[in-house]
Amino acid sequence: MKSLVYRVGGRLSALLFPPRCLVCGEDGMPGRDLCLACGAGLPWQHAACRRCALPLLGTDADGLCGACQRSSSPLQSVLAAFTYSAPIDGLLLRFKFHHDLSAGRLLSALMLDALRAAERPQAIVPVPLHLSRLRQRGYDQTWELAKPLAHALQLPLCRGLHRRRSTQPQSELDAVERKRNLRGAFIAVGQLPAHVVLLDDVMTTGATLHAAALTLHRAGVQRVDAWVCARVP
Repeated sequence: MKSLVYRVGGRLSALLFPPRCLVCGEDGMPGRDLCLACGAGLPWQHAACRRCALPLLGTDADGLCGACQRSSSPLQSVLAAFTYSAPIDGLLLRFKFHHDLSAGRLLSALMLDALRAAERPQAIVPVPLHLSRLRQRGYDQTWELAKPLAHALQLPLCRGLHRRRSTQPQSELDAVERKRNLRGAFIAVGQLPAHVVLLDDVMTTGATLHAAALTLHRAGVQRVDAWVCARVP
């Protein structure tokens, strides 16, 4: 009886509040706040390095870019749903800095489309905000992205990392400063499985994900992958 009420309520809500494209404002596709035209123009990530998600040009060695062939990484693999460009960049900014949770729900649904065929970990670990920034923002954007994904993929969602000190925003720093900024920023908490996926909204240099992955490895995690919504090229 309860499930019937939910189904009827959902259909009624769809009739009263039809999907509206969050990019252009036109009518959205059924069950999604995105129109057909804007959906066709999304910057999906295609051929990319399997370890850093940068686009691959020409030949490659086992799916690795030149930099990843020359150096090691604490991440076994990185999958990015999109390249960081319009309209994904605008949706991420609205979601992250302007309390637009509907943009987050759309981005999570689009990530699911890209990740359905990905190798499954034993748990998803969102990259956390520091408590001070969480209080300021009111929500953790990576946790909000991760919840629908974990539910749809039937994976445990784990608060396996704690950010123990507030760091300067990575966007304000160069590559060397980003690494220094994150030194000792994370601590692993709780019981962690052998294989986890770190989830983040945007990957730029990879410094945040690398710092988080190293922390998890030190806590005994054997394999760490990363899933991100968008990769800055």
